[in-house]
Amino acid sequence: MGERLWLDFVNCEQGLRRFDALRDFETLVRWLEAASVLDAERAGGIRRRAVQQPAGAAAALVDARRVRSALRALAERGPLSERARTEGLVEINRVLGRSAGTRRVELRPDGTFIRSFVPVGDAFAGLVIPVVESAADALILGELSRVRRCADQRCQRVFFDNTKNGRRRWCDMATCGNRAKAARHREKLKSH
Repeated sequence: MGERLWLDFVNCEQGLRRFDALRDFETLVRWLEAASVLDAERAGGIRRRAVQQPAGAAAALVDARRVRSALRALAERGPLSERARTEGLVEINRVLGRSAGTRRVELRPDGTFIRSFVPVGDAFAGLVIPVVESAADALILGELSRVRRCADQRCQRVFFDNTKNGRRRWCDMATCGNRAKAARHREKLKSH
């Protein structure tokens, strides 16, 4: 939906039913699996470690929420606010700086490739590294000017506008865009 991993992570507190993917540690792991950040084997290992070290899992969840909050501010205000960009950069560097591990490129079963991070020491420390690296890529590539918040006031999703003219307004034309079109149509019928 957001076109970038970090934006999907920001949007994971939203949804049609207002489902928060960071409700608890298990939902965080499920989201990371669904986003292909964790494969089934690594997710299983993280779940086992969470049972053995519940305080570490709880701290990782708090940290993931902190990261999401900082990235939301970067997505919503970063294009226009130097302060938001600076604070986002500080958070990105905080996460990148405290993680120890190995970054690798791995072959997936379907023949495609994916970047991975294998933490050394604290297994929980590297969970959001790919998300933070995605946000770092957005800064490095100058993509913040193309990050938008959905024009539907009821929607809080953010997305990457990859249209040629840079004028995309809706996170999803089938939902938010269609609602707006239907509302305009109803107003037009009332006025006639």
